[in-house]
Amino acid sequence: MKLVGKVKIREHKRRLIQVICGLLYNCNFIGFAKGNIFQGKVKGVCVPGLNCYSCPGAAFACPLGSLQSALVSAKYRFNYYIVGILLLFGVIFGRVVCGFLCPFGFIQELLYKIPTKKVKKGTWSQVLSYFKYIILIIFVIVIPLVMAVPGFCKYICPAGTLEGGIFLVALNEQLRSLIGTLFSWKVGVMLAIMLSAVFVFRSFCRFLCPLGAIYSLFHKVSICGVEVNENKCIGCNICVRECKLDVAEVGDRECVHCGDCIGHCPTCAISYKNPADRGRNDYGKEEFKKN
Repeated sequence: MKLVGKVKIREHKRRLIQVICGLLYNCNFIGFAKGNIFQGKVKGVCVPGLNCYSCPGAAFACPLGSLQSALVSAKYRFNYYIVGILLLFGVIFGRVVCGFLCPFGFIQELLYKIPTKKVKKGTWSQVLSYFKYIILIIFVIVIPLVMAVPGFCKYICPAGTLEGGIFLVALNEQLRSLIGTLFSWKVGVMLAIMLSAVFVFRSFCRFLCPLGAIYSLFHKVSICGVEVNENKCIGCNICVRECKLDVAEVGDRECVHCGDCIGHCPTCAISYKNPADRGRNDYGKEEFKKN
């Protein structure tokens, strides 16, 4: 079908964007050879997605890590930059960042492609989707403010362990002698999260990611993303049923705007907000029936 071809092209483009973002975020390739952390001037610039500052290849900063660092030093100064950059990313992209611009989201999608029996969404996953807000409050805000420790980075972040911890330990002999209980805990958390991603679609994004929780707060105002043409929508709810995430409607707080729903809509009522993309899904109901 012509529509199916369009959907596949759109998905391939999204994959390409995810790969490009991962390479751009970690373009300090020489760091992998030397086993050290890049400290150049651009390291203070935040990228939109989750990407560990300590990764040997990381050329930029992680917004979540920067937010925690800002809160740790909040008693001395307020960091307007990180608050402003999160507001900017939120208003422009919202959770489009999760669907297109986050390397760890891409890794989870690859893991989910491993052929095995999958765990479908349900009431259990809808309830767990609120857990990431608890993680945000406790580990990203409270612990840095009260204990002066970047709680999420130190105790949970699987991207930090995968991109930073493991690479640095593997490349640096001195660090290997310092491995302790905390590193073992982080590796265990990372393995558990990555294993869960094989069976549950984007498990970390849905249940644990505080950066996704932040961007979800902008779902009603973000400039980019998918939207529904109410004049074409027939209320069949196929888009919600077919979505692997815990969305109640297209574009809500759980939607990562991957565009998968576009291919499932029988009346082609869903499209991206970007005017350049609007006409790409406008085949009409008759065209859908014809194919």
